Amino acid sequence: MTRAEIVTLIERRADAFNRRDVAALTAFHAIDGVVESVMAGTVEGRGAIGDIYRTWFTAFPDATIDLGDVVIEGDRAVQLGTITGTATGGFMGVPPTRKSFKMPVVLFSNFHNGEIAYSRHLYDFTGLLVQIGVLKAKPA
Repeated sequence: MTRAEIVTLIERRADAFNRRDVAALTAFHAIDGVVESVMAGTVEGRGAIGDIYRTWFTAFPDATIDLGDVVIEGDRAVQLGTITGTATGGFMGVPPTRKSFKMPVVLFSNFHNGEIAYSRHLYDFTGLLVQIGVLKAKPA
């Protein structure tokens, strides 16, 4: 893929995320694509990848991503962003807290044949749980 094609795919993926369009998000991934994340572990295949997005949007139905810098080298990209949302749908067996969060995210992606072959989502999972009131943090 060219740099321009990768940038376009990344922008379209962010747009689909902000519309919470699971079908569109899933379609960006290769049929046998792999996603690694703190919340889901390692999953393979569009069906399992779609489940990650569905779980996320069920827990945080107003979730959006604001893109920051992107670094592209060959068929690989690292994208910085910030995800915001509110815990109104329940999360990992915890009832909705109705608390908002804002967390930085780093997305590592490898592309092949115009699709995301591999993606790793890094974010501060503990910070998310503190912000939505699932965990308590001691003051510094």
